[in-house]
Amino acid sequence: MRNTAKFTTAVLAAGALTLGLTACGSDKDSGSSDYSGPLVVAASPTPHAEILNFVKDKLAKKAGLDLEVKEFTDYITPNTATEDGSVDANYFQNQPYLDDFNKKRGTHIAPVVTVHLEPLGLYSHKVEKADALKSGATIAVPNDAVNEARALKLLAANGLIALKDGVGTEATPQDITKNPKDLKFKEVEAAQTARSLDDVDAAVINGNYAISAGIKPAKDALVLESAKNSPYGNFLAVKEGNEKDPRVKKLAKLLTSPEVKKFIEDKYQGSVIPSF
Repeated sequence: MRNTAKFTTAVLAAGALTLGLTACGSDKDSGSSDYSGPLVVAASPTPHAEILNFVKDKLAKKAGLDLEVKEFTDYITPNTATEDGSVDANYFQNQPYLDDFNKKRGTHIAPVVTVHLEPLGLYSHKVEKADALKSGATIAVPNDAVNEARALKLLAANGLIALKDGVGTEATPQDITKNPKDLKFKEVEAAQTARSLDDVDAAVINGNYAISAGIKPAKDALVLESAKNSPYGNFLAVKEGNEKDPRVKKLAKLLTSPEVKKFIEDKYQGSVIPSF
């Protein structure tokens, strides 16, 4: 990661969470195979925690699953808490992000089941079409390696810029080969991109943060990421070795149930797309 995310109040509470959850069957790193107690899952508030709370309220009891949902507003703590056993699992990320995180931080997080896709979008309070952006316009993009590359690829796919051939998931503005509008890029924490809309000409915003800000990606985006063959599906993840936790298996089955698919389709109206 190029920048350290700023923790919100919820994130700062992670230390207390670590202490409070140790006795909840989350000490898997000590070699314990005791899977008693509630399954504690870290999640971004929207849509991840909303989907998990639907499962908790409507499906978990019948399946014999005691589910506890802990919300975090950054993209770092859910993985570090899963790694150190403060929580049992997390639900907030995609494979390119996880690969980058594990490589750079030495963590051992593994995906269990893919649930949904949140298309990345370009939004603006100043123009109604992407081609209306003026020369020299400033675009806010997420500052973490994977999401910045994803943002630049979105702009390239829609003809606003061109990138070097074969550029991977760590593309930066330095990899831009054509920039006909001389666009400027402001790197900000992913969670702050929606809030930056009044300060820039446009912003590329992750789907969950767009929804949290009252933005409707399917309706409001100037350009929207294609869901076809996307590698950015969001999944339930655990620390390696805990994939066989019977509680995790129950949750994985519930998250890919017809009931959850209908909930996602009805609630998010194309702004979040089931991946199963």
